[in-house]
Amino acid sequence: MSPHTDNQQDRLAEIFRQQDNQIIQESKVAFLKIQSWQFAVRTPEIGATYLREAASMITQSLLSFVPNSFVLSEEGYYLNPIEN
Repeated sequence: MSPHTDNQQDRLAEIFRQQDNQIIQESKVAFLKIQSWQFAVRTPEIGATYLREAASMITQSLLSFVPNSFVLSEEGYYLNPIEN
C-alpha cells in the first residue's frame, strides 16, 4: 500500500487564481489612472491644476529624494567588512 500523500493541486490552483485576479484588477486600476492622466494633460483647463496637484502629491509621497549614502548606511553596508 502506498503512503498517504496530500494532493495540494486544488489549493495551489486557487492561490494562483486569486493572485491572477488581483493582478488583473490592479492593472485595470493602473490603466484607468493612466487614462485619467492623459485626459488631464490634453485638457488645458483641467490640466494645469491637475498637474500641479499630482506633482505635489508625487514629490511629497512617492519620489522624495534620498542620497545613496543614506540608503547604504541604513542597510548596514558600511558596518560589514567587504570580502573580495
